[in-house]
Amino acid sequence: MTASVPSRLHPRLRRTRNALVSGWNQIGSQTRFYATTLAGIPDAVINYRSELLRVIAQMGLGSGALAVIGGTVVIVAFLTMTTGAIVAVQGYNQLASVGVEALTGFASAFFNTREIQPGTVMVALAATVGAGSTAQLGAMRISEEIDALEAIGIRTVSYLASTRVLAGVIVAVPLFCIGLMTAYWAARIGTTAIYGQGSGVYDHYFYTYLSPTDVLWSLAEVAAVALMIMLLCTYYGYTARGGPAGVGEAVGRAVRASMVIASILIVIMTLAIYGQSGDFHLAG
Repeated sequence: MTASVPSRLHPRLRRTRNALVSGWNQIGSQTRFYATTLAGIPDAVINYRSELLRVIAQMGLGSGALAVIGGTVVIVAFLTMTTGAIVAVQGYNQLASVGVEALTGFASAFFNTREIQPGTVMVALAATVGAGSTAQLGAMRISEEIDALEAIGIRTVSYLASTRVLAGVIVAVPLFCIGLMTAYWAARIGTTAIYGQGSGVYDHYFYTYLSPTDVLWSLAEVAAVALMIMLLCTYYGYTARGGPAGVGEAVGRAVRASMVIASILIVIMTLAIYGQSGDFHLAG
């Protein structure tokens, strides 16, 4: 009886060890890919400028049928318009329950800027730009196009990954600006046109509590989130295996991982930025 216990435990310990080693190797592989990609950004800017410009245009306005409706710009605008309208509805009704519905402009300036719109743009980037990059690189990998590029002397990490990472960060900045303006517009229209609040009252509290510093910090958050999303998505696409099914699995893993890690990054940056001095003075 005692001699049979090690024989049952040994395969389990071996599988556990193999799983730990495999996970550690994967972390090392991802870290090396991320470092190589970031180090290849100057090479991409200098030697692969035309590819960089093409990817920027594709990410911003889309290609094919998607370009007809405006691509990612229109998608982000509709998403942020929805969240801005929700801020108007929830903000007005919740504040009206305590008799201070005049502060709806404050809710838009404060919550849209600091938390809601960076998270909304994060979802849009992961679901459109990130997923598209993963699918493109995965299709190139399984069709051996990446191997063909390497055979003719092209540095594929710089040409394919670094260009997309840099393009994603560049595109994220105007997308966030468009999304933020759309959210502000939706919140103002919803409050003044639908609920009938005076535009002067709304504008007074909105501009009183709208801080340019908060906008710049939110822009920095979006840039960091876009960098993280593009690194993850390009890695999963570049290392895709297993045919078309493997590409679909890589896209799913990339979107899931990028949303989870980007959400954690937003929380960490928010605590770092506003954790000590994130208060506001309710006056005026």
